[in-house]
Amino acid sequence: MPEMSKKTAKKLLADVPHEHAFRFHDGRILRNMGELREALKTMNKDTFAFHASAQKKDFSNWVRDVIGDQKLARDLDRSSNRTQAAKKVAERVAFLSSKLS
Repeated sequence: MPEMSKKTAKKLLADVPHEHAFRFHDGRILRNMGELREALKTMNKDTFAFHASAQKKDFSNWVRDVIGDQKLARDLDRSSNRTQAAKKVAERVAFLSSKLS
């Protein structure tokens, strides 16, 4: 796997344009991976199930198609529950953040 550059890490952690923000069915909006990390920590099971069903895969699709992080998108696809997804996002944010220093 190629080394992660500081520029790439910064891009993956940055806010996405407003028109590409993640919109929850309850109206909340996320603009970056850090906000996704925080939302996954506290959202209820029903909200997670709504957006992470096998048919929808909203989180992994947004991370792959909008943020551009293929690895995290695969990890989210494989996450079977909110706790597991939150852990994967937190680990990825920590890894990317470590590349900025």
